[in-house]
Amino acid sequence: MTTLYLLLALIGTAAWITATVSQRMKALERRADRLEHRLGLVLDHFDIEEPEPAGLDEVRALARDGRTIEAIRVYRRVTGADLREAKQAVEAL
Repeated sequence: MTTLYLLLALIGTAAWITATVSQRMKALERRADRLEHRLGLVLDHFDIEEPEPAGLDEVRALARDGRTIEAIRVYRRVTGADLREAKQAVEAL
């Protein structure tokens, strides 16, 4: 019986930790989104365009040739983007 209570306490603690971490991650994501928005406003105000990373010509050539997976791989290497962002960017080319 004691083992059952210990197991329930462990499960409850794990659930609490997971919920706390999840809430903090969501708060950090919201904060990062606000900061990116503000940075965009500043760049627009000063009429500054974000420079294109070197190596996107290779990505465009691969995408044109229908080598999408390789283009995504190169895009990720060049920009440091995650898989979803790289896939969306290559599809937009």
